[in-house]
Amino acid sequence: MTTDGGKTTDGEAATDGGETVDGDGTAAYADLGATTADAMDIAETSMDRVHELVDQETPTDRLRAKAVHATGDPEFAHLLRFANDPVAAGAAAVLDERPIVTDITMVKSGVTGRGHDCEVRKAIGNGAELAAETGMTRTAASVLELDERGVYDGAVAVVGNAPTAALALADCIEQGTRPAVVVATPVGFVKAAQSRERVREVAAAHGVPAVTNVGRRGGSGVAAGLTNELVHAASDVRSGETTLDALREEES
Repeated sequence: MTTDGGKTTDGEAATDGGETVDGDGTAAYADLGATTADAMDIAETSMDRVHELVDQETPTDRLRAKAVHATGDPEFAHLLRFANDPVAAGAAAVLDERPIVTDITMVKSGVTGRGHDCEVRKAIGNGAELAAETGMTRTAASVLELDERGVYDGAVAVVGNAPTAALALADCIEQGTRPAVVVATPVGFVKAAQSRERVREVAAAHGVPAVTNVGRRGGSGVAAGLTNELVHAASDVRSGETTLDALREEES
């Protein structure tokens, strides 16, 4: 089998700039983490099944479908909440090569390295002195230290694990920080739901695009999956499959 410009010449599926191209030349869903033919087939078949459960009528339906895909739980589609056109905002940030900043290593590891040229960095590992001095959690201190450096302004800010990181980020937004988009799905029984509610309130009050969820569920996997879908949306804009204006059609 040979390739020409990223497309196979024998009619089999291949990737072209992160997009799967079927044998008839039409575009199909491509998971940005899949690199082999078998992996592409699994990703496409999986998303076909997800799309039987989740309508694909609005931009945010992309995120609902990805949440179901990431969790294996169809109910997760009903748990997401959106503010201020997060799909368009996230895609624009990726196209502008803005940094993607996660709370912990696990979320960072789940963010695809394909389909974008954004720096992907984690907050954890910063703020050790602040945490020691104040007694706040390491993740909260990490967010505050990075915010002091201006890292979160214009960034894709992702919190998939630590409720205190989400609370700290909400405080930063209230005090003037403006991420391009926030993805916040911290998981747990203590402060998790409250932290996401706080992010929603602050995002709505200050016009910050955001994706959150309700309830106790969440976690690193779904945060990374939602972030990857923003990358996928950017790839679709880049390839001409859609436009940023079309991604803004959803009323948030």
